[in-house]
Amino acid sequence: MLTAKTLLKASLGLGSFLRAPMVEAQPRESFAPPPVMVPIRSIGPRERGRIAQHLLALSPHDRYLRFGYAAADEQVQRYVDGLDFDRDELFGIYNRRLDLIAMAHLAFAPDDQHSDCAEFGVSVSAHARGRGYGARLFERAVVVARNEGVGMLFIHALSENAAMLKIARNAGASVVRSGSESEAHLQLPSATFDSRMSEIALEHYAAVDYQLKTRAKQFWAFLASLQEVRSGMRDARSKSAP
Repeated sequence: MLTAKTLLKASLGLGSFLRAPMVEAQPRESFAPPPVMVPIRSIGPRERGRIAQHLLALSPHDRYLRFGYAAADEQVQRYVDGLDFDRDELFGIYNRRLDLIAMAHLAFAPDDQHSDCAEFGVSVSAHARGRGYGARLFERAVVVARNEGVGMLFIHALSENAAMLKIARNAGASVVRSGSESEAHLQLPSATFDSRMSEIALEHYAAVDYQLKTRAKQFWAFLASLQEVRSGMRDARSKSAP
């Protein structure tokens, strides 16, 4: 049986389960830095509010790239309300304030369609770009898709969405362009013991990180309220002084 200590060691990159990236088109150059370990947490239905807040904060152009059309607020909200958390997988990256700053949607095919296919979509807040979050979310999605028996991962994106297509190409995906739209598909290897343990370790790492951020946020909120009380007491004393 795996202990919490074993999982934590793996989540910190000390074990053999997190040799990223999980899928790579070509061998990594010797001088290239290793991918950054980013805590990525699974998102459940209780997070609909944060998902909506993240997506609604995207600029009109960013919404256009994410959804393939200039989605209005009502359309974004309809997308959030229609998310199927039982069928699909959603992942998120949170900052220290527990704001959702990047998220991915791994949509599996309905039961009446090809069950070995899935589609990947991602969005990153403007202030959090340039940190490789999109690529890390894609790698996490690949691990989950493999473990769910998916053999083909698709990315449907606008041809001008250079960042998304770069992630797909770097992973070894074949990209076919048709006018203003592009279709990328990546054939995934079968699940292995390492891929299954990677998913467990990554989820554990993200859960620990989220708990620590939650406690830190609560602590700083407590200090802020304490400081407010002290400030009020000082003001009261100064007013009562002769």
